[in-house]
Amino acid sequence: MPSVISTDVLIVGAGVAGLWLNARLRRQGFSTVLVESATLGGGQSVKSQGIIHGGAKYALHGALTGASEAIADMPRRWREALAGDGELDLSGVRLLSEAHYLWSPGTLAGNLTSFFASKAVRGRVDQVKGEQLPPALQDKRFKGKVYRLAELVIDVPSLVQRLADLAGDGLLAGQNIEPLLDGGDLVGLKVDGREIRAQRIVLSAGAGTAALLEALGLSQPAMQRRPLHMIIAKGPSLKPLYAHCLGGGTKPRLTVTTHPAADGQWVWYLGGDIAEAEGVAREPAEQIATAQKELGQLLPWIDLSTAQWATLRVDRAEPLQSGLTRPDNAFLAEEGRLLVGWPTKLALAPDFADRVISSLQRDGIQPSHPAPLPELPKPPMGIPAWEQLLP
Repeated sequence: MPSVISTDVLIVGAGVAGLWLNARLRRQGFSTVLVESATLGGGQSVKSQGIIHGGAKYALHGALTGASEAIADMPRRWREALAGDGELDLSGVRLLSEAHYLWSPGTLAGNLTSFFASKAVRGRVDQVKGEQLPPALQDKRFKGKVYRLAELVIDVPSLVQRLADLAGDGLLAGQNIEPLLDGGDLVGLKVDGREIRAQRIVLSAGAGTAALLEALGLSQPAMQRRPLHMIIAKGPSLKPLYAHCLGGGTKPRLTVTTHPAADGQWVWYLGGDIAEAEGVAREPAEQIATAQKELGQLLPWIDLSTAQWATLRVDRAEPLQSGLTRPDNAFLAEEGRLLVGWPTKLALAPDFADRVISSLQRDGIQPSHPAPLPELPKPPMGIPAWEQLLP
């Protein structure tokens, strides 16, 4: 029978939110165990585009929304961590792009100039031209306008690896998770038969949180899934591009990020409006054809004839909102020792950790220095979707 473990904070779910929280807690002297039933970062995290939003895309109505205000400070916090002098030391994590861009086709460019000159975006956007343009847009046939956002794009696999390194001996691969009760009160979890007692238990398992709550006999907080149907292209002619292409509405028509494949080629990962409602309803072949048509119209100078294509369905897990709207902040609910939450976006992982740490401070939870952990079975690293779908 595995030994009983005591720890300060037991976290379930090793996506970026759980890993970030785990690293923050360990840096503050807390003991932690982080349980993962599948792979590190293998749920939503490695399926994300890696954009550390600062909220500019949410201001496309012409005014800053709650979402853009809540997320505005995230790029600064991530940059400090990536430089090694922030709340975590993430030096060594690969930065794919120092900036993300807003790119408007010629027909829309005029409408945006006055908006980006307004106070609404408060210096977070600068127009770029010529050699400052992203490589994929440096063509004489490009007629639109491009604005550089004070945001960044990170390589999520290298981020997950660094956060896993910061987890030390506290990572635990575990499939079967059950409540550990004392007098009817939740005091920990049984993980594959091993009892783990903790001062606080945090569920940060993304889409897996609903099943965990059911296993604990709880129906709240309720979760929603917002589905996406992302498109992946890989080919020798692709050039780096990190940009929202704007359409006529308030959502980006297309969001493109570029990622390094193991074989040395570049991968374009396509989201935005194309991946949402109508895109979710399309079959994969139709979704690929739609993306090919869009790119052919927007970037006719890029040769896509030898590109490989695939699609990926992703469920974004969030706290339930009316009308499936997007929450503005990270979310945390509390019930006794149990804390349940979703960061709602990759960029908001620090905000999620803030909320958990504030709860611990409010309740007077202090590091207790329990016995050293035994050697634990470790979960494997998640693999990017393009390596699985387009090897």
